[in-house]
Amino acid sequence: MKRGILTTLILGMALIASAQDVVQLRPEKFNDYALNYYLPKTITEIEFVASKTTRKAGEYYQYARKYLGISDVITADSETWCLESATITSRGVANTDERYQLTFKSGQTPYIFISEEHTILSANTYPEVETAQTTAANQDVIGDINASKALSSDILMSGSIAKMAEMAAKQIYRIRESRMDILTGEADNMPADGESMRIIMEQLDQQEQALTSMFIGTTSIEYFTQNMQYTPVDNVDHQVIMRFSEHLGFVDANDLSGAPIYLSVDVLERGEYPLDNKGNVKKVPKGALAYNIPGKVEMSLQFDSNIIAKKEFCVAQLGVVYGLDPALLSRKKEPTFVIFDHTTGGILQMGTAEE
Repeated sequence: MKRGILTTLILGMALIASAQDVVQLRPEKFNDYALNYYLPKTITEIEFVASKTTRKAGEYYQYARKYLGISDVITADSETWCLESATITSRGVANTDERYQLTFKSGQTPYIFISEEHTILSANTYPEVETAQTTAANQDVIGDINASKALSSDILMSGSIAKMAEMAAKQIYRIRESRMDILTGEADNMPADGESMRIIMEQLDQQEQALTSMFIGTTSIEYFTQNMQYTPVDNVDHQVIMRFSEHLGFVDANDLSGAPIYLSVDVLERGEYPLDNKGNVKKVPKGALAYNIPGKVEMSLQFDSNIIAKKEFCVAQLGVVYGLDPALLSRKKEPTFVIFDHTTGGILQMGTAEE
């Protein structure tokens, strides 16, 4: 294999629009019939999802049992965090230490596809292009109620918390009576139709919920994501990559206010060179098309004595670089095609292309 300096090729490149932009390279006179590319290395994307629950005591929580007969209420404001989930995904990025050049002669017509980062994707055929997916951050808020809007002017002017609580409770009971009167058809002014009834009932429900929250309190939940990258290169045993606090959420690995999140990597296989019938390493063809024979790992994340994520996947940098005879690509009859794994640079599919 001949390594060369990766040059910027603009002329002769065919830009193909897809879920991921790829570039087709052909041997041309302007590029000295040389195609330059990188092999990938494998990194992992780790995503944590946590929830923050905010509890706020209602202004009248001391009177909840007296006026509403409810004893299970929030009596103090608090915030608590919970680690909900973790996911591990792997992807390939250009390994700038693995630059290669594939050279042909004038008149030969093979081609390769490379990624935006110039990593090789395929030869003599279109690559398998991953569909780009965008996930919006979940910032849902549950149970956030503005109770003050439900207070009547009489309640606001009643002068004391105890009196305001009493009048708020009476208003809750009046709302319940109004709802029952509508449902039984005994209301003095019944809604004109089904849609009007639906709107009125929703308004009554909202008013009751808002007023009741002033006795029992409110609970809101927000969801947050934390992302990090990790490049596996060897075995790892319980490395602290982050900490998590039930009071503060995600904190730095050195911040002892949080409990540790451990990462472990177990190397299952290391890539090996192919052997001939005598058990000797096969010689790499001259000017070969370089590719990876990857290794394999199992990665896991542990928190609070529980495994919260585990994934087994192939890793380019735990393998070896081998090569295909470039003559296979440039045959006039039945040239060979190859599709490479975007993540590892290993061969996914290989066969004979139509002439």
